[in-house]
Amino acid sequence: MAAKVIFLGNGLLAEKALAVLERECQILFRARRKEDLAEVVRLKKEHPEAKAVLASFGVMIPEEVLEAFEPEGILNIHPSPLPKYRGPSPIESAMVAGEKEFAVSIMKLVSAMDAGPVYYQESFRDLPLEKEAIYTRLAEAGAEWIVQNLANLPQPKEQEEAKATYTTKLTKEMGLLTPEKDPAELVLRKIAAFAGYPRAKYAFWGVSCTVWKAHMLKTGEEAGLTLECADGALVAIDELQPEGRKRMDAKSFLNGYKK
Repeated sequence: MAAKVIFLGNGLLAEKALAVLERECQILFRARRKEDLAEVVRLKKEHPEAKAVLASFGVMIPEEVLEAFEPEGILNIHPSPLPKYRGPSPIESAMVAGEKEFAVSIMKLVSAMDAGPVYYQESFRDLPLEKEAIYTRLAEAGAEWIVQNLANLPQPKEQEEAKATYTTKLTKEMGLLTPEKDPAELVLRKIAAFAGYPRAKYAFWGVSCTVWKAHMLKTGEEAGLTLECADGALVAIDELQPEGRKRMDAKSFLNGYKK
């Protein structure tokens, strides 16, 4: 018989994880907002055998909801090697920080931010520097482990609190590119990390643009639209979107906007 699961989550991580869980589990309810938590508790009372899985819910879970799922607790799919990169933007923060390895942790949710004991961790080293691909791989890996182990969870291990680091919420200001201050690799990482939100922004000839795709200019390569970075390297813009307009390639932008 399929395990009964109450799912809590929003955004890309949640969507990718839920797609895996739905194949093997009976999803009783999906909570998307704080107002849904009363229904979560009600369903747990109605189905005491039900488990709870959370992925990127966006608000702290009240103590009474956590207590309803003791002793195993609510299983949180967190896309980082906890205790590193706790908080709301672990993937983006790791991308900007230059990490070569990304990880997912399955932890027991507690009242403190991402501080609960960890049931499982898995790391991936050869992922492309592409935000959706990283989200997808980590979410699927976490959800697959939960499906395989939900009926017989191992004893979780406490995190090393002294090694904890924290991330912050993404803001629009973070997306403003500053190539005059940053090396080319960091500029490229920001473009990749901030795709979707808050989006990497730069003004060419006074025209505010979202930069969607770019690459490091190679020796001997010609490019029409580039950013000169603090380390002297050039980032070639492949695709961008002027404010209020459609996405376009660099050549189309130059034809329409270069004075």
